[in-house]
Amino acid sequence: MDDFPQNSALNPDSMSEDEALDLGVRPRSFEEYIGQTKVTDNLKIFVEAAKKREEPIDHILLTGPPGLGKTTLARILAQEMEAGIHSTSGPAMERKGDLAGILTGLGRGDVLFIDEIHRMHSAIEENLYPALEDFRYDIVLGDGPHARTVTLGLQRFTLVGATTRAGLLSAPLRDRFGMVFHMEYYGVDDLVEILRRSARILGIEITHEGSMSIAQRGRGTPRIVNRLLRRVRDFAQVEGDKIITEGVAQDALNRLDVDELGLDNLDRRYLSALCSKFDGGPVGIETLSAALSEERNTIEDVHEPYLLQQGLIQRTPRGRVATRRSFEHLGVSVPRQHRDASNQEALFDD
Repeated sequence: MDDFPQNSALNPDSMSEDEALDLGVRPRSFEEYIGQTKVTDNLKIFVEAAKKREEPIDHILLTGPPGLGKTTLARILAQEMEAGIHSTSGPAMERKGDLAGILTGLGRGDVLFIDEIHRMHSAIEENLYPALEDFRYDIVLGDGPHARTVTLGLQRFTLVGATTRAGLLSAPLRDRFGMVFHMEYYGVDDLVEILRRSARILGIEITHEGSMSIAQRGRGTPRIVNRLLRRVRDFAQVEGDKIITEGVAQDALNRLDVDELGLDNLDRRYLSALCSKFDGGPVGIETLSAALSEERNTIEDVHEPYLLQQGLIQRTPRGRVATRRSFEHLGVSVPRQHRDASNQEALFDD
């Protein structure tokens, strides 16, 4: 079982940087959790209702891009329900015995957090269904006519599933979640508040302008702004006055190849390939993956959601298409043939 960090562990003078990030920066309660107000407001009600009934909260599915706080919310739910939390991921469970061992080790009310639940093997997923509905696990012993089924009773538990690609979940699995919440990208104001809290925990002074500079390039993602904060802090401590000002932040981020839209080197390579090599598209994802020497899943799950959200690309039935904003951001003129083709593709955009 994962131990949830307590407030006494938050003294930055008594821990390493990694410990401060892992134990201190992550919120430990709904009151400390910043942003995602629609999600947390509803969860507070559901948690309070479950506690009044003295029963575990219903199964929950959290969807959305990586780095938005799905794992943190699962830990907070366990903390608020005064329950233990067991964490795993879909790809980590390779055999049915893996799932059986996890489920039989759960106590009443415990939270089972499965990250990347869309990547769970179909055979393991099917064995999970009776556990979610009837809190039992069936084990088949033997083969052929001598086979028999042994049913193991399970404690009532709460499954919290997290996925970056909700569309890949099977309908039977999705239907077994009593609550489904989608996590949205964060606004700049929320990211500024997160940065100020993280800076206090890490023991570094940051100005409002400095936090704004980082937040505006943080891709709407808390995980990214906290990572950038660590690197900007290094520049401030070595080349600055140990204060993250606007100038220090912008200089550090420029040297880290993070531009004013928050795009990193791979993002710009993606747009450059789309706009220059393929004249703005349309081009298939496999072709882009080969051109960039990057895994398709990395491009689809990590990079494309933000590029889509910023209006830099479109997904069409024929492939990826660069928008006018992509050409403007790269300082490249829009080819006439692409301008005409993209207008037609937009009519059929899925």
